[in-house]
Amino acid sequence: MTTTHRRLIVDRTVCAGHGLCYAMAPVLIEPDDQGDPLILADPIPDARLGDADTAVAVCPERALSLRAATDSEHRP
Repeated sequence: MTTTHRRLIVDRTVCAGHGLCYAMAPVLIEPDDQGDPLILADPIPDARLGDADTAVAVCPERALSLRAATDSEHRP
């Protein structure tokens, strides 16, 4: 049976490092040494999907997205 998970994806080609995503969802995202978002939870726990949606919504560059991924696409 295939299970679907939700993942946060950062498009680093458009991310401007505003930091709103990790300010809104610090349990899921933190800044790396250059201030770029580093995803901490993969997949996103069901209890944190609202936080992930908020982080996606506040990104002014639309560099963050929430996508479905199956077990075979999930990184350990």
